Amino acid sequence: MKHLPLICSTLLLAACQERPPSGPSASAPESRGHAFAQAACGSCHAIERDSTSSPNPNAPPFPAIVNKEGLTARTLASWLRDAHNYPREMEFQLDATKVDDLVTYMLTLNDPDYRPPS
Repeated sequence: MKHLPLICSTLLLAACQERPPSGPSASAPESRGHAFAQAACGSCHAIERDSTSSPNPNAPPFPAIVNKEGLTARTLASWLRDAHNYPREMEFQLDATKVDDLVTYMLTLNDPDYRPPS
């Protein structure tokens, strides 16, 4: 009985601890891809799900890219790995891990109900 206060205190402290968010969370590649998109792509492209226009009008929003008919993880990764087809503004190389992370993030923006902005 003399340990009851200690046990109760421990239980109360445990109950007050912050819980990790429940539900699905972003995977590591998706999180890294999003961070990379913000840092390297966000100055020209709109990179978020609800984005309809990019800072650079010549740069398509990511949702418009990933919702093109026929686009797959393979075709997107292939295009991103093939640096000679980039517009001149995109003068940088992506290593394989960054490509995979970026593709993982970008494909989260795929929406079967997507309609291009008019």
